[in-house]
Amino acid sequence: MNEKLQEAVENFQMLDPQLRLEMLLDYANALPPLPERLHAQRDAGLGRVVECQSPVYLFTSVDDGTVRLFADVPEQAPTVRGFVSLLVDALDGAPPAEVAAVPDDLLRQLGIAQTLGMTRQRGLGAVLHRIKHAVAEAA
Repeated sequence: MNEKLQEAVENFQMLDPQLRLEMLLDYANALPPLPERLHAQRDAGLGRVVECQSPVYLFTSVDDGTVRLFADVPEQAPTVRGFVSLLVDALDGAPPAEVAAVPDDLLRQLGIAQTLGMTRQRGLGAVLHRIKHAVAEAA
């Protein structure tokens, strides 16, 4: 796990469950907008994480050994948007090895798994899996 993600995990673990969700909502407000050049792909349905009930679109690439990660998540899905934003914040600009090292149980380590329903846990797990898989293929 890279330093930025480790710091986020430690910050989440210091909070009670309600404050963890509020911190996730803070991340939701920080998700950068999807670059204009990716709008046509999103509108065509490319990059959608179909396992997630919310319409989540992920676009990853590896350029000169650096992961680029862009996402689009509606504001009406703040929990999902917050988790995706946390991943974008921690992993955009990282080397592929750092993405591969993200633990599959990140939701549990953040301490938010128990506050989410199984469907949402599966959807967010699929988001992480999609990022790791896409980066591994592109590296």
